[in-house]
Amino acid sequence: MNTRLLVCDATHFRIDYEINPYMDTCVQPDPAAAAAEHAAIVAAHLAAGRQVEYLPSVPECPDMVFTANAALVRGHRAVLGFPPPERKAEMPYFQEWLAGNGYEVIEAPYPFSGQGDALACGELLFAGYGQRTDRRMHAVLARELDYEIVPLHTVGPQWYDLDLAVAVIGNPHTVAYCPEALDEPSRRRMRGLGLDLIEVSAADAAGLALNLVSDGTTVTMTRGAPDLAAELRARGLDVVELDTTELAKGGGGVRCTALTLDNPPAGRPA
Repeated sequence: MNTRLLVCDATHFRIDYEINPYMDTCVQPDPAAAAAEHAAIVAAHLAAGRQVEYLPSVPECPDMVFTANAALVRGHRAVLGFPPPERKAEMPYFQEWLAGNGYEVIEAPYPFSGQGDALACGELLFAGYGQRTDRRMHAVLARELDYEIVPLHTVGPQWYDLDLAVAVIGNPHTVAYCPEALDEPSRRRMRGLGLDLIEVSAADAAGLALNLVSDGTTVTMTRGAPDLAAELRARGLDVVELDTTELAKGGGGVRCTALTLDNPPAGRPA
């Protein structure tokens, strides 16, 4: 679980457009600080024993650092993202990397925010919709990647991707989530799964607290959510808290900057 990750660099990260409420073209990230934040995230992955694959970013793709939206990978298959028009230019680079590294790449027929809206939890897939992902993608993901879909409707553009509202902590048993970010049927669905659920406040989630990477032993997360960090440590997890102030200007945190490559194929234990 999250032991092999694909990342891009932050060299060309900037705010050229506004496609989520966090973005403001009048508030640009400091390039050196953003690069340092990203380098610290990568260093934390390596220190945790995770394998990091690297795809260089390109000048015309300022959001390419947010690699999670590129696809959803399971085994040796990858369903490519179908992002907003502003990010379409990224897709050929990700498609080429995935195909060149032995993945069978399936193109999405409908809008799909990649792993940003699709979080694997054992044989379950928490599948977001309501903002960037067309719900018709759920059937595609079930068919192509053989997941049992748990549809979760986020309630507004602040939660433009599900990975701002839900985080898999211990696959497949422990999940942190923000109830206020989901509609009532989705909250009932989450509570009916028999998982160990950790509730996170809307204020902390809006600060990207849930946009984290966990391998079940170490949690790498954004600094500024002490309650969640303390809860995770109380459960015996190592927690690494990092500054993501500059990256957050694009609406992304730790989770957004890494595409998981090691989701096991159907029938194999996580």
